[in-house]
Parts: sequence; structure tokens; C-alpha cells
Amino acid sequence: MDVIELLPRLHLLRFPVGQAYLWYDPDSGSSTLIDAGPLGAGRPIAYALTALGRSPSSVRRIVLTHFHEDHVGGAAEFAALSGAEVLAHRLDAPVIRGELLAPPPVFEEWERPIHAEAARRLPAGEPVRPDGVTEVDDGEVLDFGGGARVVHVPGHTDGSIALHLPAYGVLFTGDAVAASPVDGSVLLGVFNLDRTRAVASFRRLAALEADVACFGHGDPVTANASRLLGESADTHGPPPTA
Repeated sequence: MDVIELLPRLHLLRFPVGQAYLWYDPDSGSSTLIDAGPLGAGRPIAYALTALGRSPSSVRRIVLTHFHEDHVGGAAEFAALSGAEVLAHRLDAPVIRGELLAPPPVFEEWERPIHAEAARRLPAGEPVRPDGVTEVDDGEVLDFGGGARVVHVPGHTDGSIALHLPAYGVLFTGDAVAASPVDGSVLLGVFNLDRTRAVASFRRLAALEADVACFGHGDPVTANASRLLGESADTHGPPPTA
């Protein structure tokens, strides 16, 4: 796992598949984890916090942007190590808790080989469920980052969420938006349940004021994020190939 500082308050945690983010509020000495990586990621996240000079117990909450395994796989392990509360949208929480089966994406043909390669790289094993998941909904404001607003962005999954921190100009998009691994261009996220709703969600995020955009996959945008998302809002084809 790579740990990359994006801002003094913000670190990217990059896994072989997917990534998570650590936000730090120095006034309270507390941290928030946005997504939790794949199965087995909990202990490496705890080690990363220790290397940053913080205790795993300083993480008050784990906010899951959606139910896919590369985002929620490490949540139960890290919650057990840290005591952090796990939060997710009310429509995805039952899948994360194991009460409902996860509906599969509706693939574009060009997405199938990409999905197969990503699945091959994920750790094997049965999902580990968090003991509890607190449900959140659109418009709620969470107590970190000067007030982090939950933005419901359905399409990738029914309960996908983004987090907008207007006080700092930071936007966490989950998989509603991605960055191309080839040229870093901003793209609609792949493997969606409903492409039409995903496009509408992309446009909603593009309308928000943000200087920094943190994606579930691909390099974050660390300047002029709103402009780049706005320019990309009407472009939703397959990613460029090398």
C-alpha cells in the first residue's frame, strides 16, 4: 500500500485495486477514513496511521462511498482495530451488512475485460462484515472537515455517495467519477448499475465548488477540480487505450 500526501490534512492510500483517503482535523486530533480498501487492508491502514504519528484509535469514522468489495473489504478489520464507526448510505448499507445480495453491474462490452482483470487482482476470501453500519442520506453534514456534506450520487450503485467539504474545497467522489490510468483525464466511473443515473450524478458533482477531487480510482485532481469536472461532464465514452 502506498501512502501519498495530497494536502497537510489529506493522504491517499493506494492499494493494488482501488484507494482510500485519510482526512485529519488537527483541532480535534481526529481522523476520518473515506473507504477502506479491499479485504485485508485494515491492518496496513493502521500501520500507515502509526507511521504518520497518529493512533488508529484517532479515526472516529469510516465513510464508505458504496458497497463494492475494493472499497469496503477492509472496513470490518479496521473498525475492530480502531473502534471507528462505519457509515454508508441507507440503500447500500444492507448489502454491506450482508442482508441483501449485491446487484451486479450492467456492463458495457469494453468494461468486461477491465472488470475481469480487477477481479483477478482482488484478494481471495469471504467478505468480512462490519458489526454495525450507521445509515446516512443525502444532505446530511458529518462532523469533520469543517462540515462534510453527503451527496447521494446513484448510478454506480443505488446508494453511492460523495462527500463535499466546502470549507476546504475538497470533493470525494467514490466511483461516480474516475481518472484515466493512461492520461489522467476525468471520466465517468465504470461498472455502473444504471448509466443514465450515473451520468446525472456526474453532472451533479461537476456543479459543486471544489479545487481538489479525490476519486475511487485514478490520480486525484489537486487544482481547478470543478473546471475539469465541468469540462468532462458531457464526455462518457470508454477510457483511452495505450
